[in-house]
Amino acid sequence: MSLNIDGKLCKAKEGESLLNIARANGIFIPAVCYLTRCSPTLACRLCLVEADGKQVYACNAKAKEGMDIKTTTENIAKERRAIMEVYDVNHPLQCGVCDQSGECELQNYSLYMKVDSQSYSIKDVPRPAQHWGVMNYDPGLCIVCEKCVTVCKDMIGSNALSTVKRGSEAIEKTFKDSMPKDAYSMWNKLNKSLIGFDENSCTDCGECISVCPVGALVSNDFQYKSNAWELTKIPASNPHSSDCALMYYEKKHESIEKHSTQKIYRVTNDHHYVSLNGAARFAYDFENKVESKDNKAFQEAIEAFKKANSVKFNSYITNEEALILQKLKEKLGFKLVNDDAFKYQRFLKEYSKNTGKSLYSADLKDIHESNFVISVGSFLKHDLPNARYAFNNSVVLNKGSALYFHPLEDTAMQKVGKKGKTTDFIFHKPLKEESILYFILDVFANENLPENIKQYLKSLEEQRVKVVLENKKEEIVENIVDENSGEKKEVKKMVTKKVETEVKYVYSKLLDEIGKDETFYELIDSMLLKKDKFTLIIGEDLIFHPNWKNLAKLTALIEKYTKFDVVILPTKTNTLGVSLICELDEKEEGFTVGYNEKAQFQLSALGDGDLDIPALNQQEGTFVNIDKKVVPTNAALPYNGYVLNDIANELLDEQKEFTIEYTKQLPISKGFKEIEFDSLTNYFSNDRQEYRGYVLDNLVSDQISELNHISDFKDFIVDNDEIIIYRANPINIFNEFVAISHEFKNKAKTGMYVSKSLLDELGIIENSSVIVSAKTKTLELNVYVDKQLEGKIAYISTFDKSIDTKEFFDSYRYSKAKIVKA
Repeated sequence: MSLNIDGKLCKAKEGESLLNIARANGIFIPAVCYLTRCSPTLACRLCLVEADGKQVYACNAKAKEGMDIKTTTENIAKERRAIMEVYDVNHPLQCGVCDQSGECELQNYSLYMKVDSQSYSIKDVPRPAQHWGVMNYDPGLCIVCEKCVTVCKDMIGSNALSTVKRGSEAIEKTFKDSMPKDAYSMWNKLNKSLIGFDENSCTDCGECISVCPVGALVSNDFQYKSNAWELTKIPASNPHSSDCALMYYEKKHESIEKHSTQKIYRVTNDHHYVSLNGAARFAYDFENKVESKDNKAFQEAIEAFKKANSVKFNSYITNEEALILQKLKEKLGFKLVNDDAFKYQRFLKEYSKNTGKSLYSADLKDIHESNFVISVGSFLKHDLPNARYAFNNSVVLNKGSALYFHPLEDTAMQKVGKKGKTTDFIFHKPLKEESILYFILDVFANENLPENIKQYLKSLEEQRVKVVLENKKEEIVENIVDENSGEKKEVKKMVTKKVETEVKYVYSKLLDEIGKDETFYELIDSMLLKKDKFTLIIGEDLIFHPNWKNLAKLTALIEKYTKFDVVILPTKTNTLGVSLICELDEKEEGFTVGYNEKAQFQLSALGDGDLDIPALNQQEGTFVNIDKKVVPTNAALPYNGYVLNDIANELLDEQKEFTIEYTKQLPISKGFKEIEFDSLTNYFSNDRQEYRGYVLDNLVSDQISELNHISDFKDFIVDNDEIIIYRANPINIFNEFVAISHEFKNKAKTGMYVSKSLLDELGIIENSSVIVSAKTKTLELNVYVDKQLEGKIAYISTFDKSIDTKEFFDSYRYSKAKIVKA
């Protein structure tokens, strides 16, 4: 559709807000409280415009064909000016030391609207500053725009923030008659409200800090450290998880004395377009501080590669480094071992055989835009927070529905939507993932589903009749005798009767497998009303499952024979890129070299190896993110030691001055393009389009097969003296690099995490030590309570490579363990 804004013809989509349309067309409408990807709060009222002669709020008003919009009139200008004066009432004049100074929207709009006098006043009341997790809240600076509340509810899904009442003087009644209507209404609300915090719901993502337009919410580690205008922004990609979200390292000199030494002071993001998890925002200072090159250690590294039988590495690595390792494998003949990428690679290959495409079909944007989402096999909040944000966004903003299948009872996830109406959380037993995928096929597959699958599903079903009591309105005729005349009269009445109706339900063994009854079908039917965009999230539990091959095939069948698009979550930052670039081996053997992994000879960015290498915040290169995009990241800090490219120059037949010269050599046969690093873009435009690198080509698979193997369902049997443990890290602590950052080093606690109820059942005390025995490994670990966890499954952290907790598990993320007090 088309509409006119200030004389400019603008194209728009049905249902799009006037504010978003204006922004996309370079037309400025002031707005303090609005966030592009969230619902409007109508808190600031600055976005007032005139639409076809009527005043409306541009953030909330939807476009109509032929609309004529004026962004400014004489009355609107008066309203906006009055609103800005109200915001400035009793706002502390401390711009010189405020962390938001220089990028403060209150400053900007006060100057833009030429506020040079004050017409309003009211007695102030004490509003003491508060400390909340990773941030500080100053109510004296807060303008209660509710951006923080909105982003926490609509985008993050934590609902940790809310508006609360505060004590205050009443506004003089004379103001109601003398000042503009919207300004008075806004002031009345502002005067009564503050922001409240629920620490048990917060996930320390810091997105509320990012959206705060003033200095009311500031991170603990940045407050009073620097002025915004002194910092240099370095565009990069999240190095800690596979969203690889666009972020900016902001740096300057360390001090006057150390003027030549650069230091990262904070990480920021374009919050209108993308959100960050807590690790991306706060775990930025993990660089490897190396003063000079150690030639002796370098020569030892060259010899170690020459005699290596195996090279172990993880997926916290750039595509270019992965390509170098692959070339070294081809030249020197060693095994190349990366456990998570190997398992992801084989799962994706099996999936591709059945879809005929090399990559899965969906991305994070598809989840955001869906109105029916299912998540299977991911501890979503811990595994990939940005996927959890998308899951929440689809339900809250799109009026969508969702099913979340997982054995761990995450109370934070259950805050998404209206539980039992728009969302359902199925906390099932381990090893039931196959049953869940068969169930999805049973409910959602079209008539083209292969006959052997149809017959198998039919064999799990039986028809049974269920009697349901319903209330039904019915018209009846009654004879009533008149008390005076004694005459009979016929009177019609509407009465409610209970009637029995027979309804046929399909009962399936699959329902028993996932712990639901027949009413689950009714719930899904109600959720499906008016739903037209479907996405299935496949998580790490399926990739590491003992019967991963069957699960990969079932995932492909869902892709082919239902309305669901599929996204298979990469398990670490560059798992997808590594799985496409490298020919990986399942197990190591002989003499091993480790690249950020334990081995007989170690190259480490943590400074604990035989040869130092740079951390990801010291490197240029690319990742392949969850959206199947090759995205660039840049070095924020210098590195003075050797890099993997130096080893390649010694051992390969080609010489490269910089590692990024390998960017254009990434394999075209795997969907990459021959594009140089410096040609890759990394930004969002005003019309919300993403210009970041390029999307991989989704190639036609050269081998297609159909499902020919159907498994017997298995139970995860636990003895009375055992509990189920799960391989997962605490929220935000994705790896050892996060663990050494200053914000998380005291929070990164290796050990066993349990619910309060399981702690009590085990009869142990929080922070005490226990002996954990699983498989062939026994370790003494500390026990911690996760306040957002319920149920009887514990999770064990694996981010500390010096402690062999990974040995508690085989390929599956679940295991059985015996726990005794230390």
